[in-house]
Amino acid sequence: MPELPEVETVKRGLHRLIINRKVAAVSSDYPKGFPNAAADVEQFLIGACITNVRRRAKVLLIDLSSGYSLVVHLKMTGQLVFVDNKSRFGAGHPNGSLIGALPDKSTRVTLSFADGSHLYFNDQRKFGWVKLIPTVEIPNIDFMKRVGPEPLEADFTPLQFRERFTRRARSSIKAALLDQSVIAGVGNIYADEALWGAKIHPSRLVNTITEAEFEQLYIEVRFVMNLSIEKGGSTNRNYVNAEGKKGSYMDFARVFRREGLTCSRCDTKVVKLRVAGRGTHICPFCQQI
Repeated sequence: MPELPEVETVKRGLHRLIINRKVAAVSSDYPKGFPNAAADVEQFLIGACITNVRRRAKVLLIDLSSGYSLVVHLKMTGQLVFVDNKSRFGAGHPNGSLIGALPDKSTRVTLSFADGSHLYFNDQRKFGWVKLIPTVEIPNIDFMKRVGPEPLEADFTPLQFRERFTRRARSSIKAALLDQSVIAGVGNIYADEALWGAKIHPSRLVNTITEAEFEQLYIEVRFVMNLSIEKGGSTNRNYVNAEGKKGSYMDFARVFRREGLTCSRCDTKVVKLRVAGRGTHICPFCQQI
């Protein structure tokens, strides 16, 4: 599943490509991937222009001039591919759709624009979806009501960061970091990277983390996620940016998927554990319990 930097990369690419395009037609071959009433599609999607592309946590929001929005969750293998008569831009799971003819067997939704261009939502495993929702109702979606604050917002302070974890006092710090109701968008890669940077063992309970350690963890979460956005996301299995290029963050990863290699701080070999049900990479010297 994509993490916040991957979805942010998708958002930035599509924002550059599809703003002001008018939706002329839409088709879908999978009702669960496009669970919208035909009357709503006709009234609020067809003929509407795209006014903005946003992100909340790991969800994409494509705002329309009709006052509705397309809420898009890529899940494991979702991909958005924009095609016009001059170019093709893909963002998401890098399957053959980035270079092959479209629509293909993985295409679940096709938006056709008035200028002849298209936006394809492809999803091999059929877990993703595109929902048409009144824009004002987006904050009332169950997911949106549960999800925590954005860790990269300028007004999100170290104190607010630390206070978000009080609800998970008896959990491991890694489990709490992965909890989207605590903070939004942190997944396995960036949890490991941030904990390594802060020299915190992922199994430590939240209530054992000191104020100074929380402040350093706050710094590291923001550092690794901003670096990944700068590098176009990670190359972790699936996600590519809006030019169809894999992100390069994993070239700079300090601990994730480096088991058996030496820690860049102390030369101890990185090991892989299982914490919070996830494969977890640590330096056993730098990150002692």
